[in-house]
Amino acid sequence: MLSVRLLAVLLLLVGQLADGSESQPNILLLVAEDLSPRLGSYGDSVAETPNLDRLAEQGVRYTNVFTTAGVCAPSRAALITGQHQIAFGGQHMRTSTSPLGEYYAQPAQAVKAFPEHLRRAGYYTFTDNKLDYQFSGIGAGTGPFTIWSAEGTDAHWRNRPAEQPFFGMINLFETHESGVMRPSGTPHSEVHRRTQISRQRLGVAESVTDRKRVVLPSYYPDLPAVRADLARHYDNIHQMDQHVGRILAELQADGLLSNTIVIWTTDHGDGLPRAKRELYDSGLRVPMLLRFPDRWGGLRREGAIEERLVSFVDLAPTILSLARVDVPDYMHGVNFLDVERNYVFASRDRIDEVPDRQRAVRDGRFKYIRSWYPKTPGGHVLAYRDNLDMVRAMRAAYLAGELNAVQDRWFEAPGREQLYDTVADPEEVANLIDDPALQGERQRLAGVLDRWLERVGDTSAQPEPELRAALLADGRIPVTPNPRQRWEGRRLHLFADDGASIGYRIDGKPWQLYSGSFLVKPGAVLEAKAVRYGWRESAIVEVSVP
Repeated sequence: MLSVRLLAVLLLLVGQLADGSESQPNILLLVAEDLSPRLGSYGDSVAETPNLDRLAEQGVRYTNVFTTAGVCAPSRAALITGQHQIAFGGQHMRTSTSPLGEYYAQPAQAVKAFPEHLRRAGYYTFTDNKLDYQFSGIGAGTGPFTIWSAEGTDAHWRNRPAEQPFFGMINLFETHESGVMRPSGTPHSEVHRRTQISRQRLGVAESVTDRKRVVLPSYYPDLPAVRADLARHYDNIHQMDQHVGRILAELQADGLLSNTIVIWTTDHGDGLPRAKRELYDSGLRVPMLLRFPDRWGGLRREGAIEERLVSFVDLAPTILSLARVDVPDYMHGVNFLDVERNYVFASRDRIDEVPDRQRAVRDGRFKYIRSWYPKTPGGHVLAYRDNLDMVRAMRAAYLAGELNAVQDRWFEAPGREQLYDTVADPEEVANLIDDPALQGERQRLAGVLDRWLERVGDTSAQPEPELRAALLADGRIPVTPNPRQRWEGRRLHLFADDGASIGYRIDGKPWQLYSGSFLVKPGAVLEAKAVRYGWRESAIVEVSVP
C-alpha cells in the first residue's frame, strides 16, 4: 500500500499537473559514464563533487538504483526503450561493432524510444553525440532520426521554438573508462595510444588526487597501479561535476530552473575492473539525483533519501508520466514515484570479443546470479579493458600467487550459480550458494528469475551468430520501405509498413516527426522518409503537392 506521505505527494502532483503552466515541464536527464556512487553526498570523502552535492541537497537522493547491464550499450538500450535489452536482441556488447560483423537489434514494431513519445506529445527533444542504443551506432546521426528533434554537438534547449517544452539527454563523458587509461608514457595498444592523444589535446593533467586517501575495496590489492588508476578516476569525477555545474548555471541564466525537472545518474557502475561489465553491485548500482522545481512543493523533498529499488527500465515510464504522456503497455518498467518494486534484474552477454551469458535478480538483500559459461572468469583477458594499468598489475600479481583468496576470485571460474547477502556482504565476495541455511532463498530467487525470463523473453537462448543472421536481410541490415501518401484535398496522410516511424520536412527545414495528417500550403516542397528501429532509413521521397 502507498504510504500516507507518498499518497499526499501524488495528490499534489495531480493537482499541479492540472495547471496548464505545469502540464508539460521541461525535463533534463544528465547521464554520466561509468560511475558508481562516488559522490560526497553518498558519503565518499575522497570525491570532490560540490555541484552534485548541492543538487542532492535540493532534491532526492536515490540509493538503490540499478542498471540492467554493467556496460553501456545494453544499458542504454534498456534506458531508452523501457524494455530489458534481452527482449529484442540488444544484449551483446555491442551490435554495431560485433566481431561477427555489424548488425542492429530490432525491438518489436510497437516499441519506440521514450523521447519519440515525448516528441509526438509536443516536446522538443535533443541529445548530444552519444547514442549507443544497439539499434544505432555509437554516435549522433546513426540511429532512428525520429527520436530527437536535434542531436549532436550543437543540440541545445536554446535552439527550440519559443515556449516549447523540452526533454534533453546530455551525456557526461569525463568519467568514461578510457579516462582512467594512463594519459602519458608507453601505451599498451593502438586504442590506448589514440586515447592518450585525445586526452592530451584536451589538456588533461596527471592525477592530483591524493592516492593515499583512496579507499580500496577488499577485492583490490594495494598496488601502485591500482591506487594511481583510482586517483585518476576521482579526478575525472571532479571534472564531470564541474560540467554539471556549467549546465545548471545555463539553466539558471535562462530562467528555466523554475520549470525544469533535473535527473542526474550514470549509465552503469565504475569503469574499473570487477565493476564495469559485471553483475555485482559495483557494476550495476548507480547514484541518481532527482530535483523538482521550487513550485512543485512537496515533490521537491529537499535532501530526502529514497531507498526503494529502482531499475533503469523504470526511467522511461517515470519520465513519460511526469510529462503527462501515456505509458505504453510494452514497457517492462514502472513509474518509480508511485510503484515500489520487489526485484531488479540484470544481464551480461558477450563482452567485446568474449562470449558470455549471465542473468541476475536482486531484492533488497539477496542477489542470485546464474551463468551459462560457468568456467569463464570475470578477469579474463579483454583487449579494451586491459589498457588499464591496474588490470595488468592485478593479473600479474594473480599469476605470481601474490593475491589473497578474495582478490583471486575475480580471475577464477565463477561456477553456474552465485548467491550474495548484499547487506552483510556489500562487496559480494562471499558466495553463499552452498550454504544449507540459504537454500530457500536460492530456490526462491531462481524461481523469480525463471518467471521473469519467461515473461520478458531472452533472445540469448539463440546463439549470437543465429540471432544476427535472423536480424539481417541477405546478410545486410534491412532497409525500411519508402513511406506512402494519400491526399484529402490539401490534407496529407503518410503511411509506413512494419511499424516504421515517419518524418517529413517542408522547404528544406528540419525534419519533423509525423504524428497525423496535416494541411500543406500550395507551392511547398515536401519530403518524407521512414525508419523502423533496427533498419536503415528509407530513401527520401519527394511528395507531390497537388
